[in-house]
Amino acid sequence: MPIVIEHLNYVYMSGGPYETHALSDVNLTIEDGEFVGLIGHTGSGKSTLVQHLNGLLMPTSGKITVDGLDIADKHTDRRAIRRKVGLVFQYPENQLFEETVAKDIAFGPRNLGLDEQEIDRRVREAMRRVALSYEELHERSVFELSGGQMRRVAIAGVLAMEPQVLVLDEPCAGLDPRGREEILGLIRDLHREAGTTIVMVSHSMDDVASLAERVIVMNHGKVAMDGTPRDVFARGDELRAIGLDVPQAVLLADRLRERGFDVPQGIYRIEEIKPVIENIVGKGARAC
Repeated sequence: MPIVIEHLNYVYMSGGPYETHALSDVNLTIEDGEFVGLIGHTGSGKSTLVQHLNGLLMPTSGKITVDGLDIADKHTDRRAIRRKVGLVFQYPENQLFEETVAKDIAFGPRNLGLDEQEIDRRVREAMRRVALSYEELHERSVFELSGGQMRRVAIAGVLAMEPQVLVLDEPCAGLDPRGREEILGLIRDLHREAGTTIVMVSHSMDDVASLAERVIVMNHGKVAMDGTPRDVFARGDELRAIGLDVPQAVLLADRLRERGFDVPQGIYRIEEIKPVIENIVGKGARAC
């Protein structure tokens, strides 16, 4: 189910004194099964872009098709689009409101008019996919849970709609280190085990480097870069020029080269730099 974006433009408050061009001539195709990391400085247009993917925002001009359906066409059922493309906002736990975990996750499927047996199946499956025990938690109040658990309940509510594409806007924002690792782990599993197409907006270059197969860089409403993480993060000077950083592994590799060590080009993940460091340390120990 590809998402095709053609010449997308979006203007906030068009014609007014505060008119802002948030997106300018964006052209992208997101293929089935991809894991896309979307990065950019504050105000670069990345959050505006992802809100177009399920029809929450409509293009000022241009075209977006989801599984062949034009989201702006008056005959297109936008509810069907939102069932295909699930969007998880920043701090989604702030939107939890039902009495229990199970009721909150069931809210979306129940609004689809599904029977109770199918709703129950979806709730159980969504909780399993986010590593929450149905038996232990389904009758608990969501407000008795930890921050990480609440975030997972919110994601489960989107998964219960059984989308083919999951869009996550800063999914780890505000979480402690443990909660962060839990969320990143479940996102990784959703992609690897279920084959879910993932589009993840993040300010963390390390998170993007560890998970994404493709990186799209936004700058002033335009696509500045689009490629593999290795190719994109090799352009460190360009990334810094538009207000972004590079993963810690890239910084460390650069510093080692500056000190005269022979470090391969293209390193961008921690697991790639670790054996290089171990080799340097080992040579130093043998020299002593």
